[in-house]
Amino acid sequence: MYTREESLDGLTFHTIPIEQVKADAERIGVFQPQADHNTARNHTTADKAAAGTNDDAGTAAGTCTDPAIRIEWRDMSPADRTGFISAVQCLLSRPSAGDGTNYPGSQNRYEDLVAVHQQLTSTIHMVGQFLPWHRYFLSIYESLLRQECGLTGPMPWWDEAKDAGNFGASPLFTDEYFGPLPAKTADGQSTCLTTGPFTMTLHIGPGGGQTDHCLSRGVDESLMSQCSADFSNYCNSYTDYSDMEKCAEGGPHAYCHNGIGAVMADVASSVGDPVFFMHHSFIDHSWRIWQNADAARLTQIDGATSSDGSGVLNLDYVLTSRGLRPDVTVRDVMDTMGGYLCYRYSY
Repeated sequence: MYTREESLDGLTFHTIPIEQVKADAERIGVFQPQADHNTARNHTTADKAAAGTNDDAGTAAGTCTDPAIRIEWRDMSPADRTGFISAVQCLLSRPSAGDGTNYPGSQNRYEDLVAVHQQLTSTIHMVGQFLPWHRYFLSIYESLLRQECGLTGPMPWWDEAKDAGNFGASPLFTDEYFGPLPAKTADGQSTCLTTGPFTMTLHIGPGGGQTDHCLSRGVDESLMSQCSADFSNYCNSYTDYSDMEKCAEGGPHAYCHNGIGAVMADVASSVGDPVFFMHHSFIDHSWRIWQNADAARLTQIDGATSSDGSGVLNLDYVLTSRGLRPDVTVRDVMDTMGGYLCYRYSY
């Protein structure tokens, strides 16, 4: 298995080349082709099982009998899409719940999320808990949208593999929804958004700082081509959690962040771009597919808890959100169909 850097150098995400992943996977004989994310499907029982969305799993446990369904953005009605964007705007308009110390720099409820991610950067990236913490974080985001901003429609997810190499044409990036995705300028710079619902000033970042700056993007489609079904399938071919997690984090996860560029490429403060949560829904979906391939994977967790390689991750490891919501353990978020989360993906 490949190794990865043991530090968070600079602002951008550390990536691994797909050629290295392919070579390692084929060398140790773990690669088995998986279902292609790009394949259009009818949402049959078989598809639900393939995505880890079999309703019976939660029912048998008696803890999740009516799971919420996360709907792929393309399959959402226009009214549900608009309702979701309005709920995100609501978080941006609500005052911060911080007391000046717990969410430093935040000037609205949405930025409370940005502040927490910024503070925890070194403990939630390039570590084994990367996937469970971000699953927990997504669930907090949903709870804020529903409980504080009245979201009643479905939570969306983004099958970004369908847009690999052509993110600029994705149905997300329109003035009606997440705003445009401009290409990098000739000299490699990003562009501040001036149209769409998120033409705003950010107060947290860049990096660990707190300097006012615009929400900007600058797509590099050569990087976005790595946010592909092929790359995700290679990552999901690993049978050990830690191997899969490192591949997912340095592969499709990192390439998409860096490919969208600017705010999204800022490790600490990438949450400032609302597309952050759409991207992480894809990463969470891919983990769920990996889990569903073997029932034992619903309790399989390992890896280091610190970026220096120390600490051993287990199911009792505590995940915190600095008061956004109560702390949980890794065990609580391993099964999306468990009692704490209780959701599934539409396919």
